[in-house]
Amino acid sequence: MMESRVKLFGHPVHPMLVVFPLGLLATGLIFDVLYLLTGTEGFPVASFWMITAGIIGGLIAAVFGLLDWLNIPAGTRANTLGLAHGVGNFIIVVLFAISWFIRRGRVDYAPDGLPFILELVGGGLALITGWLGGELVYRLRVGVDEGAHLDAPSSLSDQPASAGDRRSAAR
Repeated sequence: MMESRVKLFGHPVHPMLVVFPLGLLATGLIFDVLYLLTGTEGFPVASFWMITAGIIGGLIAAVFGLLDWLNIPAGTRANTLGLAHGVGNFIIVVLFAISWFIRRGRVDYAPDGLPFILELVGGGLALITGWLGGELVYRLRVGVDEGAHLDAPSSLSDQPASAGDRRSAAR
C-alpha cells in the first residue's frame, strides 16, 4: 500500500478535489448537449462558466495528484497507471481549455463545431482516466492508509488506521 503524500484531516487531498472539476466539466458538456437539442440560450452561458471553474479546479487537483504520483515507486504498475491517469487528465483539461478559449469571444458562448467536439472527446477520455484512478485506489491500494480495515479509528484521532483491528487482536 502507498499512503497519500498530502492529506487534510487524515484524508488524501487529490481525491477530495477531483470531484469538482469532473462534475463541472461533465455538467458543462451536458448543458451544451441540452443547448444543441433545445436552443435554450442560458445553457451555453452556464456551460461556459462551469467549464471555466472546471479548468481551474482540474489544474489545482493536478498539483496534488502529481505530489502523490511522485511517491509511487518507479517501475511499478501503479506508477505506469498513475502516469497515464495524470497525463490523460491533463489532456482533458487542455481539450476543455481550447474549447473555452474558442467560445470566450462569442456573445452567446455557443458550443458549435470544434468546441463541442473537443468537449465530447474530453468527456470520453474522462471515463477512461476515471477508471484508471479507480484501478489505482481499489485494485492497487494507492492512497490507502497502511493497516486500513473496517473497524479503523477515525482519521481525526491520533491513532493509526491499524489500531482497533479486532481481528488481529483475536489471533
